[in-house]
Amino acid sequence: MTQKLIIIGAGMASGRALEHLVEQAPNAYDVTLFNAEPRGNYNRIMLSPVLSGDKTFDEIVTHTAEWYEENGVTCRFGEHIVSIDRANKTVTADNGDVLPYDKLMFGTGSNPFIIPLPGHDLEGVIAYRDLEDTNRMVALGDKPGARAVVIGGGLLGLEAAAGLKNRGVDVTVVHIMGHLMERQLDEAAGYLLRKALVDKGITVMCSANSKEIVGEDGHVKALMLDDGTELPCDLLVMAVGIRPNVALAKAADLTTDKGILVNDQMVTSDESIVAVGECVEHAGAIFGLVAPLYDQAKVVAKTLIGEAATFVNKEVATKLKVTGCDLFSAGDFAEGEGREDIVFRDPARGVYKRLVLEGNKLVGAVMYGDTADGNWFFGLIKDGEDISEMRDTLIFGPAFQGGSPVDPMAAVAALPADAEICGCNGVCKGDVVAAIEGGAHTLDAVKATSKAASSCGGCSGLVEQLLSVTLGDEFAMPTKETVCKCTDLSHDEVRKLIVAGEMKSMPQAMQELNWSTPDGCHVCRPALNYYLVCSWPDEYADDGKSRFINERVHANIQKDGTYSVVPRMLGGITTPDELRAIADAADKYDIPTVKVTGGQRIDLLGVKKEDLPAIWYDLGEAGMMSGQAYAKGLRTVKTCVGTDHCRFGTQDSTGLGIKIEEAMWGAWSPHKFKLAVTGCPRNCAEATCKDLGIICVDSGYQILVGGAAGLDLLEAQLLAQVATEEEAIEYSCAFYQLYREGAQYLHRPYKWIKKVGLDWVKEQIVEDAENRKALADRFHFSQKFFQVDPWAERARKGVDSHEFKPLADLTDQRMAAE
Repeated sequence: MTQKLIIIGAGMASGRALEHLVEQAPNAYDVTLFNAEPRGNYNRIMLSPVLSGDKTFDEIVTHTAEWYEENGVTCRFGEHIVSIDRANKTVTADNGDVLPYDKLMFGTGSNPFIIPLPGHDLEGVIAYRDLEDTNRMVALGDKPGARAVVIGGGLLGLEAAAGLKNRGVDVTVVHIMGHLMERQLDEAAGYLLRKALVDKGITVMCSANSKEIVGEDGHVKALMLDDGTELPCDLLVMAVGIRPNVALAKAADLTTDKGILVNDQMVTSDESIVAVGECVEHAGAIFGLVAPLYDQAKVVAKTLIGEAATFVNKEVATKLKVTGCDLFSAGDFAEGEGREDIVFRDPARGVYKRLVLEGNKLVGAVMYGDTADGNWFFGLIKDGEDISEMRDTLIFGPAFQGGSPVDPMAAVAALPADAEICGCNGVCKGDVVAAIEGGAHTLDAVKATSKAASSCGGCSGLVEQLLSVTLGDEFAMPTKETVCKCTDLSHDEVRKLIVAGEMKSMPQAMQELNWSTPDGCHVCRPALNYYLVCSWPDEYADDGKSRFINERVHANIQKDGTYSVVPRMLGGITTPDELRAIADAADKYDIPTVKVTGGQRIDLLGVKKEDLPAIWYDLGEAGMMSGQAYAKGLRTVKTCVGTDHCRFGTQDSTGLGIKIEEAMWGAWSPHKFKLAVTGCPRNCAEATCKDLGIICVDSGYQILVGGAAGLDLLEAQLLAQVATEEEAIEYSCAFYQLYREGAQYLHRPYKWIKKVGLDWVKEQIVEDAENRKALADRFHFSQKFFQVDPWAERARKGVDSHEFKPLADLTDQRMAAE
């Protein structure tokens, strides 16, 4: 008969134990899994990227509902166990259910420590422990001028501060010790970390002691320090440590001290009950890092199926990344008699390395900025290897041993099979190579089969090097897509740093982001110009010289050097007077071709560049403005005739198209943006292949997004269905603003949606009405500065010579064509 196993807590440690159990003995137990959170196992290490916006929650889920179902696990999420009857081997849930067990596993984790300051129970005082805490911080970023204080300068506190800053929050970190992360870093590395955080706009106060949390109407208002300094805040995050969660175990009379006491087989004082994770105390030690927790998970799974296994608390290295700063520490780096230091500093690159020697052995290592050799140094520390022969070159890492530098790939190839690759999961080189040779030929496949790089991801680069060494030419090393050759930063990184650092000019951005070319190049300048325009519409002055030739002259350049001029016709509607003005302009300026465009506009092709200001003036006098057919922005809003004339029309598609175009024209965006409104599902205006399309139906309006009809052919996907024109306009403006704020420059909406996921877009716009309104409001605010007809401006001023002097003609023409 199958035994019953009840697991209390669906965290990372118990989740890994469950994985091992179903892999090794899938039919050994009938498993019921309780969890206080209303969800299953997810990677808590990756909550920081969720906070900063780099990942969605779905991307960090470890076990989906389908996984639990496939493996026969009964899930009771959002339910607590309130008592345990060890004599009768039953547990009682908070709804009164009594369930029997043969074996019981504690995976209750830990509780965040809340400093009992006066005011600690005020609304707005939170820990940083789970998804709910993360969502509170994300929501704060949606409030203009929001301020937060983070108590705690350890890893968790700094990750919270960095994520909040990326969300646009004004953040202050308060730390009682003299330098940040004092358990992992020495004073010099702590100073470099602090400097990097301050440079990113985070206020850091070390040697600062908190005295009281000040409130108003039951909500946190400020943190007061013992010197009387008051730090205003809308949210206060305590990240000062964790305590094993042993309350339930104590109530069941299990033996506890700091944690639930277990033996080497992870068995508690009751032989029917095992424990794993942060709730555990083993040989006087409690645990917070994931590597020993996963070692415990292996052992507890073996114990449950009756196989011999022993948990040994091994020394672990700490390889961390805080807001783009790479850190590594291992061993004992304290000063002491008989010890000596080898220190390497490169201020220009922001690199610091310190090795601590005792006799001929390496006993400690601290690195900041360049941690690539961390695992090699950690191996020397663990093995107690004699380093006397490489003393002079030790600081330069494995690539320089033997007297001269060698290919880094050769150094990776030379690592022994037992060299640790993934500290989180305890995976050595031999395990990774075995996975690769067994058919895991991609990073994702290696993650799935060996677990290397599946937790914090810090060893991903090393795993990719092993893939390259093992597979040779069969594996192509991925390259990071940077903005251009002037920087090592990606588009997403540049955008976030511009906002977080409040950079409001191109020279400031290039200076603070360490651009290698002082004035940039024809690739990065248009991107930077857009990111600055979008981030600070009311403060940044658009740099016309940093736009492509078409945008600089507000007309489309043709292959013969002439230009094409397209007047805007709202919703495709024109008048006899406008048509006469177009005909007169065609005659007056000897325009060889007049064409109706695919977007229901009239295109005047073959305009000489010297005639542009004059033709703009003439068309403007007739009441017409630029159709911005050249723009990285809204092009046209294509419509059908709708209910006014068509017997199939269900709504006034033309009228709605005109209202949307009136609201949205003029805004710059990452790429051209095409929109259509069609009066019925017959789709005469081709709404289903636009960046944003609206289909009128009897009950209202279907809003579709992410279509394409160029090199890529994609059908738009349904975002929402709304009942009124007002809602259709609000949803359209909110979607456009979300795309404007999040997409990489020169990426159409479909590429951006593929990256972030349509479900996430729906969460931001459809499911969150407050956020949708905020997005639409931000769009309308920016329109105050964008809705100026460029033709009228250029006709009034004339056209400066630099407007016709491209940074790189061929590149500009190619990009304009895209």
